[in-house]
Amino acid sequence: MTEAALEQENKEIAKQYKELLRISYQHLSDDDKTLIRSAFEIAIDAHKDQRRKSGEAYIFHPIAVAKIVASEIGLDATSIASALLHDVVEDSDYTLDDMERMFGETIARIVDGLTKIAHLKKDMSTSQQAENFRKMLLTLHDDVRVILIKIADRYHNMLTMDSMPEHKQVQMASETLYIYAPLAHRIGLYNIKTDLEDLSLKYTEPDVYRDIKEKIEDSKEEQLAYIDAFSQVIDNSLKAEGLNYLIKGRMKSIFSIRRKMKAQNVGFDEIYDKFAIRIIYKSDRQNEKFLAWKIYSIVTDHFTPNPVRLRDWISSPKSTGYEALHITVMGPKGRWVEVQIRSERMHEIAEKGYAAHFKYKHGEQKEMGIEMWLNRLQEALENANSNAIDFVEEFKLNLYSKEIFVFTPKGELKSLPKGATPLDFAFHIHTEVGMRTRGAKVNGKLVPLNTTLQSGDQVEIITSDQAKPNQNWLDYATTARSRAKIKSSLREEKKSVAEDGKEILRRKLKSQKITLNEDSINKMVVFFKLKTSLDLFYRVGIGAIDNQMIKDFVSSYSNAFISFFKNKIKRNPVPETIDREEITTKYDVLVFGKEEEKLDYTLSKCCNPIPGDDVFGFVTVNEGIKVHKKNCPNSIQLQSNYAYRIIQAKWIDSTQEEFRSEIKLTGIDNLGLVNEITEIISDEMHVNMKNLNFSTDGGTFTGRITVVVKNNGILKQLMDNLKKIQGIDKVTRI
Repeated sequence: MTEAALEQENKEIAKQYKELLRISYQHLSDDDKTLIRSAFEIAIDAHKDQRRKSGEAYIFHPIAVAKIVASEIGLDATSIASALLHDVVEDSDYTLDDMERMFGETIARIVDGLTKIAHLKKDMSTSQQAENFRKMLLTLHDDVRVILIKIADRYHNMLTMDSMPEHKQVQMASETLYIYAPLAHRIGLYNIKTDLEDLSLKYTEPDVYRDIKEKIEDSKEEQLAYIDAFSQVIDNSLKAEGLNYLIKGRMKSIFSIRRKMKAQNVGFDEIYDKFAIRIIYKSDRQNEKFLAWKIYSIVTDHFTPNPVRLRDWISSPKSTGYEALHITVMGPKGRWVEVQIRSERMHEIAEKGYAAHFKYKHGEQKEMGIEMWLNRLQEALENANSNAIDFVEEFKLNLYSKEIFVFTPKGELKSLPKGATPLDFAFHIHTEVGMRTRGAKVNGKLVPLNTTLQSGDQVEIITSDQAKPNQNWLDYATTARSRAKIKSSLREEKKSVAEDGKEILRRKLKSQKITLNEDSINKMVVFFKLKTSLDLFYRVGIGAIDNQMIKDFVSSYSNAFISFFKNKIKRNPVPETIDREEITTKYDVLVFGKEEEKLDYTLSKCCNPIPGDDVFGFVTVNEGIKVHKKNCPNSIQLQSNYAYRIIQAKWIDSTQEEFRSEIKLTGIDNLGLVNEITEIISDEMHVNMKNLNFSTDGGTFTGRITVVVKNNGILKQLMDNLKKIQGIDKVTRI
């Protein structure tokens, strides 16, 4: 570069720095300015030899990120300094210790969090992307500002991505849509979220983006004329009330117009609500709500409102802190228009998110919303499963979800994600309430625990000391918090049943003169084709391994013992081998082929196989792999006509999954029979019944019961027990 060009660049850097101090949303003290100046000088030194892909000096990037942090997100001097330093440790010889020595612990911790994120793999598959996201969220344990600065960093990268290779652009844009846009939305940074979505679309679907952008440009004049026509109608009425206000039009984002076009399957011209009108009024805090409704009544005097489309975010602000009154009215030329009514304070919060809250809260009354959100997030993280994709999907659901507001019996308002159930509500109130849930009433009526709640519902949870989570609860719960608590409780439950099972087993073996020790446990695990001792104790605890089965083991154990001594005498030792193949041939998860791969499959309706049944996989033309029992009525035909499509399949262990099966009973009707049947199923065997249907005809009865079991061992035992009831003639599985 020539000397003149360098001088010009240095002038531009100094100008950008001054602008950074000028546009800061927070008031900067002299100490703040000194801190920012020191950070700026270190950043200049660290990046002095670096250039971006576009050719400009690298230092412009940290300054731009700091400007976004200062004005768009509205953070403090610590965050501005951290933003200036965010790439220093990664790109230069400066270390974290240097950061801590020069700037203190907080800034060092934030820079460390940002460096960790930068070090994560850049070329990612979806699962790596999910893992990336999870690690990024884990940095929240350190400081939420890490996430906010990272969003600003990504925002600036998206704004300056033109000189990057195309595959990098697409990858970065996809990741932005997947992770950063929903995060920005959830934190209340609506402007940044909208820009991130639009910029991502620019690279993932460039033609669509350009097309919509051009059409928006073309319709600008028409839009301004429409806003003028709308304003003129209500202008005099608003002025007569002495209101100080501004009417602005806001074009919907390219991304949201694209989403509407896809959802409604229409072209650009057929989308009618392409823009919203905002009425922003001046007001003190006391009169804000009163004036919002006054403006509402003036607007609806002139234009007919759509009563279904009223959104009152003033009485119940969103958990991001967003407040406004949204109404949709029939505007000029017979068009529906969304009108957003908000005070200057509400407008600032909508633009800046939480930062604006801090400005308006004084002393001890600092906004707690972000704290609450972080606490909830922390809980989800601490209980996160090892599967990163599930975690991200679950977390994304909670990020993207619209909220609903429900009431407690005492009339307190609680916010939950859309789609939440009474069980989610119970865990939201308190973990203990969730764990002890027996049932729920919504608006005074008893409802199933998987009922979807609607805004305005009043929910009452019925608890019982005897109630505890069971496997079905995972079908009823939707929020990350409640699901994590249920999963953790089920694991504990399994452990406690296993502990009881261990004692039962110790007692039963003792009576057969066998000691429960490592050797006998390992032999039992092999004998029952299980994987771990926990599975063994758990099955004994639930009665899946009964007295007879233990006796069978004892006789084989004794025989092995005798033959061991015989072999010893013959001096012909037989090496003891454990057939690992045998151990995993039973229960719950299906694996296919010789490699024992886990593949997607559906259980065939014609024979309804359950774990433990001998099965095979059949590759269909349209429906993937279907699993049939080996004795299924169709199996002969399939195996003879389509042998090349048959794949081996077998069950391996996972004691948590449950399967439905239907039993048919016939016999002679007598008093109390149904009671005896249900007692055996529910009380003695602890099996869950889903459906019960009995009919009698001329003194005989036929019954059909749908039960939920873990495997066919339990089902066989249940059927044997039912056969013993007096009057029952036949018990068959359908």
